[in-house]
Amino acid sequence: MRFSTTLRSAFTTLATITIVTLVIIGAISIRLYRSLNIPGKDYLINSANTGLVLTDRHGEVFFEFDKPGRKTIIPHQDIPDHAIKALIAAEDQEFYNHLGFSPRGIARATYLDIKAGQLIYGGSTITQQIAKNILLNPRKELLRKYQEILLAIKLERYFSKQDILDLYLNLAYFGQGAYGLEEAAQTYFAKPAKNLTLSESSLLIGLLPAPTILSPLGDNPQLAQNRQAYVLRRLVEENYITPAEQTAAQNTNLVYNQQPRPQNTIAPHFALMVRDQLLRQFTLEYIIGAGLHIKTTLDLNWQRQAEQSVQRHIATIQPAGATNVSAVAIDPGSGEILALVGSVDWHNQTFGKLNMATAPRQTGSAFKPIVYAAGLEQQVITPSTRLVDRPTTFGTDYQPQNYDRQYRGTVLARYALANSLNIPSVDAISKIGPSSVVTLAQQLGISTIDQQAAYHLATALGVERVSLLELSSAYGAFANNGTHQPTTTIISVKDKHHQPIDLTPPSKPQSALSEQVAFIVSSILSDNQSRLRTFGNSLQLSQPAAAKTGTTQDYRDAWTIGYTPNLVVGVWVGNNDNRPMRNLPGAIGAAPLWRHLMETYLVGLPPTTFTPPSGLIKARICRGSGLLVGNSSAGYEEYFIAGTQPSRYCPTPTPSPTPTP
Repeated sequence: MRFSTTLRSAFTTLATITIVTLVIIGAISIRLYRSLNIPGKDYLINSANTGLVLTDRHGEVFFEFDKPGRKTIIPHQDIPDHAIKALIAAEDQEFYNHLGFSPRGIARATYLDIKAGQLIYGGSTITQQIAKNILLNPRKELLRKYQEILLAIKLERYFSKQDILDLYLNLAYFGQGAYGLEEAAQTYFAKPAKNLTLSESSLLIGLLPAPTILSPLGDNPQLAQNRQAYVLRRLVEENYITPAEQTAAQNTNLVYNQQPRPQNTIAPHFALMVRDQLLRQFTLEYIIGAGLHIKTTLDLNWQRQAEQSVQRHIATIQPAGATNVSAVAIDPGSGEILALVGSVDWHNQTFGKLNMATAPRQTGSAFKPIVYAAGLEQQVITPSTRLVDRPTTFGTDYQPQNYDRQYRGTVLARYALANSLNIPSVDAISKIGPSSVVTLAQQLGISTIDQQAAYHLATALGVERVSLLELSSAYGAFANNGTHQPTTTIISVKDKHHQPIDLTPPSKPQSALSEQVAFIVSSILSDNQSRLRTFGNSLQLSQPAAAKTGTTQDYRDAWTIGYTPNLVVGVWVGNNDNRPMRNLPGAIGAAPLWRHLMETYLVGLPPTTFTPPSGLIKARICRGSGLLVGNSSAGYEEYFIAGTQPSRYCPTPTPSPTPTP
């Protein structure tokens, strides 16, 4: 008896909660339903602004993904009957019987979503797809799905079934920048939609779930054929066509249009980087369907100058066996990429599509500033630390060689870095510890460095693979007073309704170095007098600028990266297949282009200088010993972090005796 009473009480409570919940949901639904406005047919057509549009930082459009060249709206009588039947059979079998949504379809999609553990399956009718793709944000969110259903119900009240089919087939995205059946017919088959065959219609309708992936003009045309077979099978199952018609359509050898739409021509590698960043947060279908309008960090004038300069430069170095060039320009204060050339020729079938700005390569001596920065940060070395520069075996068997095969006995750290000497750099990393150098590299945004580098002294000579973009970004921390700003390509995003879209917050700036160390490194890399013997004037600009070259073994890579406080430019020269070049070091292969780009860009920027921060001590140093000089007119001026300056003085030379008459 007690059990029965308890059970009855629980049932009553559950029923009460259910009724109250349904009443609340019903009230909310009625209010939300009444608040949803259905625009007219013309508005729906004009608001179908899909595709992905990229502008530069000044608002000039430079690249479009899946953007229609024009909208071609055709009347109902120009839409083939077999295209309509294929759409219904493949996408919405209950179209003529539902009021805008399919409870069975939603239940199935919900089950599959729960099974998958995430919102993947839509369960949307044709009417719902119009609602979500034109009137709503198409991200898969529960509230959005609820609004979608209510809008679909309202659309069904305002428009006939024929109107809804006409709207869908005039606005749907079919891939290759084709919106609507007419544009799809012209794009894929170079004919008007009214002349499509059953085989052609079934293929086009089959593209609708994922037009970019399924495109027969893409990398895997078999996917389109498989989907076409599914559509034809569904047409038979719905008794729209006979098995004989299915077989004939399936066996038809389709001939595709061989004149594709004009391609975007400027900054293609950068554009793909922007799209890839969006794909880390959104699906491709959402990106295209939402009509995203991206204001990027690119400066189109700078980009044009970079692309033209790269073209001119490759012509001068091709005789030395170089086939490719990459260049980047970054604002070190914000991390914004202002220009990026991924390869010298995007259309080159052998290597053009690979973005060499993001491809890891050995850096050679271009990595050395990070080594010395780690030592300065730990206060293991100073700019006047004496380093060995003679035949030396490090560890048990490591014997590095200088690039010029010459030895200078001992040199000061400033001179060693400014002249890119190998043996002193290995001596420096042996004092610092490779693990500390690797840690700093990671703090500077370098993601590809191998953890084994923490155990190898050869890390000092740039044997690890780093991309041009990441290494240039790391140099940006030297320009930005020790703070590393992660690179970014996007300023803002809006959808087709001009509403802002929130992106995943970018990585936060990281204080990787002290201001004092950043300045000392910049002071060394901009010291034209110290590097004169090795580099001459090849790295000197019309205003103070820091720079470092790099050359890898057998001249496989040539680098120059340099900066002012408000600009970083990096240049890589080489061959994608890692073939050696012929005696083309960074100072000859990459530095001339770096100088040209720096001088070109700096014209439009305010002049800047490297200003020493507080916490530094300036002292006069003896060039030979690295100790203090008593005579204020002798030696040279050097910067030290307070407390690390030498405490001893150079020995005073004994004056020669005065000869007697």
